[in-house]
This record gives sequence, structure tokens and C-alpha cells, in this order.
Amino acid sequence: MALGLARKWPKKAEGTVKEVSAEDVVEMMLEAKSMIIVPGYGMAVAKAQHAVADLTAKLRARGNNVRFAIHPVAGRLPGHMNVLLAEARVPYDITYAMDAINGDFPQTDLALVLGANDTVNPAAQTDP
Repeated sequence: MALGLARKWPKKAEGTVKEVSAEDVVEMMLEAKSMIIVPGYGMAVAKAQHAVADLTAKLRARGNNVRFAIHPVAGRLPGHMNVLLAEARVPYDITYAMDAINGDFPQTDLALVLGANDTVNPAAQTDP
């Protein structure tokens, strides 16, 4: 390729996909003792950080361990997700850099990816 740039190919999809309803997600969140929320740019575009903060507060009041995994470049620029969550009053001590929380995923009951479709669906890069 020109200028020595390599073409980036989407990753091959792995595993199986199970479609769930909104009601199913609510049930999963209520049953999960430990949950990691992975926010993305779509959350910012939807201006959903306050709703996510409210959800987090309600789940934590029930005794659920809710934490956030922040990708270093999630959003429009580095630190964007941290700013949005701070504005919505999400406690700073439950937000973690992706590298710091990655090891916790195997022991977590539920991971909720919000507005980061391109990170979990390789087809999103080529099929908007």
C-alpha cells in the first residue's frame, strides 16, 4: 500500500450471539452481584451519562458491586468518558482504566457495554 500503511482488517467474530430483550437485561442486572459497565462514544452522543449514573446508584443501593472500565481513548478524546461520568457524579473510585480492571472480568457476573458497538461487533467497522 502507499506510504507503507497496512490495511486494517476487522477481527473475525468469535463465539455465539444471543439476542436479549430490554427486560432480560434488567433481570440480568438485578441478579448480578458484580457488574462492569464499559461506556463508549455512543453513551456520550446519547447524553446518557446521567441515566447511567442513576442506574449505577440504584444498583449500588441494592448491594450490587458496579464498576466502570474506561478505555483510554473512549469518546472523542482521551479522558472524555472520565469527564462525562464525573459530571454525572459517578464516584471516581468505581472508575478504572481498562488495563487496571481487565483481570476482573472473569470473576464478574455481567459486563454491560454501552455505546461502544465497534468494540464488540467487528462488522460495525465495515457495515454501519
